[in-house]
Amino acid sequence: MKQLIKKIRINTTIELVTGLHIGGGSDKVEIGGIDNPVVKIGTKDNQPYIPGSSIKGKMRCLLEQIRGSAEVGGNEEVNNLFGYSKDNKPSKIIVRDAYMTKESVNVLKNCESLDMPYTESKWENVIDRVKGTAEHPRQMERIPAGVFFEAEFIINVWDTDFKEDEGKNLMALFEEGIKALENDYLGGSGSRGYGQIKFSERKYSDIPFQKE
Repeated sequence: MKQLIKKIRINTTIELVTGLHIGGGSDKVEIGGIDNPVVKIGTKDNQPYIPGSSIKGKMRCLLEQIRGSAEVGGNEEVNNLFGYSKDNKPSKIIVRDAYMTKESVNVLKNCESLDMPYTESKWENVIDRVKGTAEHPRQMERIPAGVFFEAEFIINVWDTDFKEDEGKNLMALFEEGIKALENDYLGGSGSRGYGQIKFSERKYSDIPFQKE
């Protein structure tokens, strides 16, 4: 891997089929406030977004599970795309943070049924199986279903990938990761229905660095 031949840009949108919770830090919890807030942009609007690290990490995890890898870095095919620091193998995929589309921003701004700007709250609790009672109630902040995000991926194709026709294999692995994620969940509380997402049709464009 000596020379970068080209970059492949992939644009798509992410639709939230169910509410999404990707946790964000909170310095304090005010009385009556949300116990588990979502991650948000540090601007005046305070809009929620989907970190690229969350998408990339979940895709890698699922692809390794599919290949029976017992630990991170246990599969060479996955390492070839996502990188592996212990082998000094750089990541060939870049996953941008995903921000809400303008249409979704406008819809949420004008939505009167939301508990907070852009988001909703959902009460969760733990059931005591002996007593049959609900305990430890807490509020989860979620981005509601039906919201769309702009997503972008960049895949770096090196000379070794080009010569060995590995570029096609990188694309196939990427698409496999997309499908796996659609059939799993993103963020937290997936087993309770959160985080089901759907990608729109991917649009591929080449960014070459060499003259043909």
